[in-house]
Amino acid sequence: MILLLDAMAVIWWLTDDERLSAETAASISDPANDVLVSAATIWEIEVKRAAGRLDAPTEVVDDLDHVAIATVALTANDAVDAARLPKHHKDPFDRMLVAQARRLDAVIVSNDAALDAYGVNRLPA
Repeated sequence: MILLLDAMAVIWWLTDDERLSAETAASISDPANDVLVSAATIWEIEVKRAAGRLDAPTEVVDDLDHVAIATVALTANDAVDAARLPKHHKDPFDRMLVAQARRLDAVIVSNDAALDAYGVNRLPA
């Protein structure tokens, strides 16, 4: 299974936060699963940290490398697909995750139930 982590799932995983469910943590740890973080999620974390709206590790990319979680780049088709999605969710970062999850046939790891309106698979964080 391919897991695509949203911003909070990334932060909770990297900080060993108890808000990340034990079941989800086990799925992220499972070597049978491919765990990915979108470049859009990295961007979201950095934008929100710079605005003072998010407390997150300061070296997210290095931290992900350290725990062997790969990042996935944005493609031009991802941009087109995300822009053309219905506005069930107002956050463009989350719509990008939906577009990438569709392309990769991935499960989005997120507590954001609004993503369900897109018909993607979601594992609650």
